[in-house]
Amino acid sequence: MSELFEQIRQAVISMKVDETRNLIEQAIKDGKKALELLNQGLIPSLKTVGEKFRRDEIFLPEVMLSARAFKAGFDALKPLLLAGEYQPRAKVVIGTVAGDVHDLGKNIVAALLEGNGYLVIDLGVNVAPAKFVDAAKKQKPQVLAMSTLLTTTMPEMENVLKALEAAGVRHQLKVIIGGAPVTREYAEKIHADGFGADAQQGVELINRWTA
Repeated sequence: MSELFEQIRQAVISMKVDETRNLIEQAIKDGKKALELLNQGLIPSLKTVGEKFRRDEIFLPEVMLSARAFKAGFDALKPLLLAGEYQPRAKVVIGTVAGDVHDLGKNIVAALLEGNGYLVIDLGVNVAPAKFVDAAKKQKPQVLAMSTLLTTTMPEMENVLKALEAAGVRHQLKVIIGGAPVTREYAEKIHADGFGADAQQGVELINRWTA
């Protein structure tokens, strides 16, 4: 791994948002290829972060900041990637359900997914079932991911699934749900395809679906 790629990797692992962005932007100006910066710099860094999190060597705040650094670099690369030879592993629509404005967990999952080669369409927070359905129709993702931090908004997940069914698009994609109050039993009850107890577990399940 060249010195540049190592610098990018360490900037992400060290949670340095501005440094990551600056390294990527300067590398682009210097004529470095976007795919190389992604595949040899950014992606390995986030994989390392995921492994450290799984081994309890780092914790959620560190993952969040590393994910933010990764996203800063990825956002600088994204226009070049989409205009070039970048072929995402699959497409994932993600959002926090209606009534909930928490986005920490969602943002970490989105960053980890991008680090695993997915094209992520982030609908944001307080996303109504109709907006999920509209994204499913327009974007044609392989996976739809929903999160909530509130017990009171968990029923919105079932509402989204029913809306997808009513719109005739439920069979076209896999649905994964997650968030602090969400359980595997609840996922089975509402007929979601899967459940992630944490961000890393959710990404690993999606990886299995798209292998």
